[in-house]
Amino acid sequence: MIFMFEHNILVTGGAGFIGTNFISYYSKAHPETRIIDLDALTYAANLRSWDLQKTLPNVVPIKGDICNRELVDYIFDAFDIDGVIHFAAESHVDNSIKDPLRFVRTNVDGTAALLEAARVFWTEKKRFESSRFHHVSTDEVYGSLGDSGYFTEETPYAPNSPYSSSKASSDLLVRAYVHTYGMNATISNCSNNYGPWQNAEKLIPTVIRKCLAHEPIPVYGTGKNIRDWLWVEDHCRAVDLIYHQGKSGETYNVGGHNEKTNLEIVGTICQILDEVRPWEGHHYAELISHVTDRLGHDFRYAIDPTKIINELAWKSEVKFEDGIRLTIDW
Repeated sequence: MIFMFEHNILVTGGAGFIGTNFISYYSKAHPETRIIDLDALTYAANLRSWDLQKTLPNVVPIKGDICNRELVDYIFDAFDIDGVIHFAAESHVDNSIKDPLRFVRTNVDGTAALLEAARVFWTEKKRFESSRFHHVSTDEVYGSLGDSGYFTEETPYAPNSPYSSSKASSDLLVRAYVHTYGMNATISNCSNNYGPWQNAEKLIPTVIRKCLAHEPIPVYGTGKNIRDWLWVEDHCRAVDLIYHQGKSGETYNVGGHNEKTNLEIVGTICQILDEVRPWEGHHYAELISHVTDRLGHDFRYAIDPTKIINELAWKSEVKFEDGIRLTIDW
């Protein structure tokens, strides 16, 4: 007997950090849905999570590039895709400074290819209005905050890096498809995620890795730059809610109300490791090494999640202190 799925959604970038956690969460929360994971398996992908996906009964991993329109069209047709949740993106700011055109190709051209494939296929299938496209973006599109205030859905875009500019461009493409073609689409802009499966190049994994190797922990500038940290599964639940219940054409900001300076993050990790993995005769904080600041380094990001809390009854459930311990344990 062949099991017939009620829905078939295309998830892009499902072998990346947030995508990996999302597919793990969503495949259990919605066993009636078949998930097609399209991932280019670049350096940022986790091959262990990719292998795990192959064992899940409602997940079909496919290696490929979102810019490959022929492949994307094939997936829509072969699997009768009726929804898209788009995570795939180049996301590391330092890499965008070194190679901005790669970010434009993936984040802008790739999003355009997905949007157009969805528009054409859903129009032909006469379910253009009922099929949803959800685009996952970042708070970095809003630029940088001072000592006070928060990003809201009404904050004007003011991206300051090639990465955030490419994400802002992709957001605007989604908006254009809503207003020009009437596409049923939503956008979410999230704060910094943390948790299991994060790529080693990011701040928290880097600090843990450097501590365990007894190597200098690189901290940009003074280390006083502030980020709002969000437990990755809290973010996954938010995306699930927005995809199913969010209003078409709307943007929802998702944040954890966990503002920390980079130095606070490093200090917290060092303190926990002092407890759980003592380094004889030393404290891990001795490894902190200040390095030249990043070009155009934004000072502070902080999100006001009032809209998603009030309209979709979402809330961040994991406290930072608990989440960071779970991350270190992992």
